[in-house]
Amino acid sequence: MDCKLSEKVIITNKLGLHARPAAKIANIAQEAHHEISILHGENKADASSIVDILSLACPAGAKIKLEIHSEKDANILKELIQLFETGFGE
Repeated sequence: MDCKLSEKVIITNKLGLHARPAAKIANIAQEAHHEISILHGENKADASSIVDILSLACPAGAKIKLEIHSEKDANILKELIQLFETGFGE
């Protein structure tokens, strides 16, 4: 059953969403069965694309929304949330 699930997260690492965290996000998102999106304000990015993620230009403290389009990817959403909560290990 397809549906849309989302979770709001805050970027906690002091350098914001730069290349290293974007690569970590993209690597996880590429394992999903369906599209995963990152929304920041009016902008939307494909979470499996490093370039798309970087185009959001999210600084430290930015509030973003992670959005999955299938319940099959709920585990991917949880993994991404954990990545954000731990500041990408930085």
